[in-house]
Amino acid sequence: MFKKFRDALKVKDIRNKIIYTFFALIVVRIGSQLPIPGVDRNYFSSWFTEQTALNFFDAMTGGSFSTMSVFALSITPYITSSIIMQLLTIAIPRLEELQKDGEEGRKKINEWTRYISVILAIMESTAMAIGFGRSGYFEGEYNATAVIISVAALTAGSAFLMWLGERITEKGVGNGISIILLINIVSRIPQDMVALYNKFVVGASSMGGKAVAAVVIIAIIVAMVVFIIFLSDGERRISVQYAKKLQGRKMVGGQSSHIPLKVNTAGVIPVIFAGSLMSFPIVIASFFGVQPQSGEGATLIQKLLKVCNQNDWFNIKNIYEFKYTLGLLVYIALVIFFAYFYTSVTFNPIEVANNMKKQGGFIPGIRPGKPTTDYLTKVLNYIIFIGAIGLTVVAVVPIIFSGAFGASVSFSGTSLIIIVGVVLETMKQLDAQMVVRHYRGFLSE
Repeated sequence: MFKKFRDALKVKDIRNKIIYTFFALIVVRIGSQLPIPGVDRNYFSSWFTEQTALNFFDAMTGGSFSTMSVFALSITPYITSSIIMQLLTIAIPRLEELQKDGEEGRKKINEWTRYISVILAIMESTAMAIGFGRSGYFEGEYNATAVIISVAALTAGSAFLMWLGERITEKGVGNGISIILLINIVSRIPQDMVALYNKFVVGASSMGGKAVAAVVIIAIIVAMVVFIIFLSDGERRISVQYAKKLQGRKMVGGQSSHIPLKVNTAGVIPVIFAGSLMSFPIVIASFFGVQPQSGEGATLIQKLLKVCNQNDWFNIKNIYEFKYTLGLLVYIALVIFFAYFYTSVTFNPIEVANNMKKQGGFIPGIRPGKPTTDYLTKVLNYIIFIGAIGLTVVAVVPIIFSGAFGASVSFSGTSLIIIVGVVLETMKQLDAQMVVRHYRGFLSE
């Protein structure tokens, strides 16, 4: 990987793209430290320390949310908008036609995605300003002017990051939105590694214990990264044969191809959706001053909130508290459900089978038409289940170590999936650009 990166720096065009991306990411990190005018950051920091369910959201914003900077919303409105448009494309025939209409149709969909992103940013920032403002969110008086300033700053910050991500895609190395999300997550890792070092290595009673703790931490992280790489690159290739046919005086066709079905067909979406649904009741309850709590004085709602809170799972130090790990079963069920649901939205076996039939293609041993659709559906269901189990393992391992050993860090299995996925995709794009620039063609000297 490092050799490819070093070779890419030797090409002037690619080197300029890398430099452009580097300075754009510096702007992102500077903006993450700029405070919103009139906001009491000390109040929000103290409030955030009690909301452990929001650690993942803070990691996605690169710590901007906990410090309430102008980039506090980050690119989450754009990500949400993109998912909404992707789902609507399947539900609304007009959008599906636009998506198949080539470059012009995709430009139109991207334009609508931006509009929805701004609308979502306004809605989220308004809810935050009003909800937190009543509890001392602002340094001065809580009034309409303070709310408008806060909403304008948050919305402008989110819109600017969306614009900057598109510029990175156009003038940088590509995948602008994903790279901004990557740098936000990576920016918190040094702080988390220091926390792990202080807790398990420095806190060990002997030199042998310190060495064992360091080796275990490194081994777990490396093992998870390797597992995620296999999960991201793993695919089932279904062979496709195209029949020969006469066009004019020539016989065309007859070549072999394949349909690549990735093991992790839905990517990181199922884990994000499942985690968001589990944390949603906790966030809503916090606005009304209700916190997860156990014991004799706790209400039924407070106990249910502890079931939803991932930080209360696998508490082996307290057998009474361990029962709240039942929430993990709901979490796993949600991951599997969203894996099947999202894949069914993005991959249509009927459409694939019809396109193969029109082009004279068939799967060896399978008849075209409905038998092909049934075969693709059967194979896809097996693959989705395997991918969902893999996602569950990656997501649950950090939760186990956090609950059992107190290894609380901002980056989770979801963060690692995003980091590995974005790095692999970016390296593939750089590799493709290198191949294009070094390809001379068979007519070149």
